[in-house]
Amino acid sequence: MTNRHIGVMLMTYGSPATLDDIPTYIKNVYGGREPSAEVLTEFRRRYALIGGSPLVRITNEQAAALQEELNRHSTDGVSYHVTAGMRFSPPFIADVVPETAAGAQAVAGVIMSPQYSPIIMGGYIRTLREAVTKLHREDLELKISGDWHLQPYFLQALAERVRQALDRFPSDVRERVSVLLTAHSMPKRVVEKEPDYINNLKETAAEVAKLVGLPSDRWMFCYQSAGHTPEEWLKPDFADIMPELQQAGQTHVLIAPIQFLADHLEILYDIEIGARAQAEEHGIQFARTESLNTSLLFIKALATVVQETLARN
Repeated sequence: MTNRHIGVMLMTYGSPATLDDIPTYIKNVYGGREPSAEVLTEFRRRYALIGGSPLVRITNEQAAALQEELNRHSTDGVSYHVTAGMRFSPPFIADVVPETAAGAQAVAGVIMSPQYSPIIMGGYIRTLREAVTKLHREDLELKISGDWHLQPYFLQALAERVRQALDRFPSDVRERVSVLLTAHSMPKRVVEKEPDYINNLKETAAEVAKLVGLPSDRWMFCYQSAGHTPEEWLKPDFADIMPELQQAGQTHVLIAPIQFLADHLEILYDIEIGARAQAEEHGIQFARTESLNTSLLFIKALATVVQETLARN
């Protein structure tokens, strides 16, 4: 019987704890550059409308659920302690590392983005590696997750949410609902350097549509949440799709994010408020899928990602 202890950290973006924390948070996101007064005013308006982002709280709940799942199915005396670290807000990744690594022989970092991009995810990897290096623990093994956009439990969890949402539509319109599978838009310059990332997003969308049994004319992949910069961002945005749906005689739409893993600003404002308004403006009844949050299937997906990350050479 071994007594191996493993630390696991879920790493994600973060969010401001209060409206007064928005300037510091946005400055962190901007890499130390001061945001304009207009940007701060707009973000303050959005966070106020949704009553603040629950992302940090939910990520901690995901960590607790994952720890329970890992320990429940653990063998050979292995125990797990799961934490949550944020890139741009407290609790920062570097500050959480000592707790994650305490008494552990290995640390597994899981980036809470199934579709992997070295450019986008590089900041998480560097931050975690630097923090672990500062522990001066020669005995500590560090593993960091890569791509898991086709992880079966993850795909099943998304498909389950889509089915649940479709079931809430009246039976006489359910088979006609247009489903938009969305992902965060990116600046075109980033994607030109890394086309695989966009292919991963599209593959996730296609697999979810297949699991749900959606005909090709019932769903499409599109973007949302383009940034507040003048450069060109990926299209089509779901705002571009609404008038097309109206012209095609569509009366109901379901928006299903296939990249976001918890409720946060991009769900609660960009979709719940922004997309809803755009749909209703074009005479279309709107709905969105429930976020994965602590879905049992999703927690199983995370547990599998942890095990596969630790097993990787």
